Order: sequence, then structure tokens, then C-alpha cells
Amino acid sequence: MNRQTPPAEQPKTSPKSSWLNLVVDFGPLLVFFLAYRHFSPAGEGDTIGTVSAVIKGTIAFMIATVVALGISKWRLGHISPMLWLTTVLIVGFGALTVVFHDAFWIQIKPTAVYLMFAAVLFVGLMRGKPMLKYLLQSAFEGLNEEGWMKLSRNWAWFFVLLAALNTALVFTVSFDAWLQAKLWGFTVLSFVFTFSQLPMVLKHGMGEAAKEEVIENPPHD
Repeated sequence: MNRQTPPAEQPKTSPKSSWLNLVVDFGPLLVFFLAYRHFSPAGEGDTIGTVSAVIKGTIAFMIATVVALGISKWRLGHISPMLWLTTVLIVGFGALTVVFHDAFWIQIKPTAVYLMFAAVLFVGLMRGKPMLKYLLQSAFEGLNEEGWMKLSRNWAWFFVLLAALNTALVFTVSFDAWLQAKLWGFTVLSFVFTFSQLPMVLKHGMGEAAKEEVIENPPHD
């Protein structure tokens, strides 16, 4: 009597990422920009009108961020720790902006996010753990431990650079100029930096087929 060998257990796979990742990651910031533009006063020098537009944009930003959190869970099947942490800080600094009627809080929020992520990554590097792997909860197929360590190191320093740049802009340019830089400049910088890491991650075992996942999942604030 022949014994039947049990079928091999299929490895668990994480939900595939898609263009929806970009909507979840950058959609709330776009909502903030559009809401601020819609409520901004027509002429310059209307400080009260500008503050009111910032408050309304911040409220829209907070709501959009919570909605993005729900969409991530519903459509992607998970919420990354990075998204959880970012949402908490957005709601926290957004609440400070609304309560104190001061745009400074929502402007300095990215600096706090960047420094927090940089600190987490640097602490992980000191302990020999690639924390970016756990923050993203993404399985970049084939990327080995050395690759994750280098990626964590590179993003840690990049976050420090972004924190310094955002802080400098907060204290040197108008809110409108800061918002333009935040939406377009920082987003482009993040994608350019992500592309610059592709040769390194490919060298450390990540397959060509996984390049799209790296591009769709850049760490963000």
C-alpha cells in the first residue's frame, strides 16, 4: 500500500502592491494642497484668510489620512508601521495647528517624522537590525540582509537631509512656497533617491521583477 505524500505547503505571500500604494501614501498631501488652494484668499496680505485656509486644509489633510489608513487595510490587506506612525503624527500636529491657529505645527510635522524615522533606522543599525524592513513590511523579493542594512543606512541619512531641508524652508520661505516645495520638491526628491538605490538592491539579490515594488513603496512622511 503506497503512502500518499502530503502536498507541499504553499509559502505565504504578502499582498501585492500596486498604484494604490501611491494613492495611500501621497493622496492626503494632495488633498491638503487642493483644500488650501481652494480656501486661500485671492489677494496677498490677508493673514486671517491665509490662516483660515491652512486650518481648513489641515482638517481635510487629517480626514484624508485616516481614510487612506482604512483604504490600505481594505484594499492592500495591511497597514505598515510607517503608515501608522505617520498618521499619528499628522493627526497630532494637525490638531495643534487647529487648536493654536498656527501653521508652524503642520509645517514642522515633516521634520518630526523624518527625524523619528532616522532615529529608528540608526538605532536599528547600531543593533544590527535593518529596521526599514519592518517599517515597510514589504517583501522585496530576494533582497538579502546586507542589502536591507545598506538600504536602511542610506534612508536614515536621507531622512536627516530631508529634516534639515524642511526646517530650513519653514523658517526662510512663505507658507505657500513651503507647500509647493513639500508637495512637488520633496516628492520628486524621494522618488529620485529611490531610483538611485535600485543598482544597490539589485546587486544584493533583489530580482528584476521586484523593481516595481521598490518604486511604488518609497518611505515617506
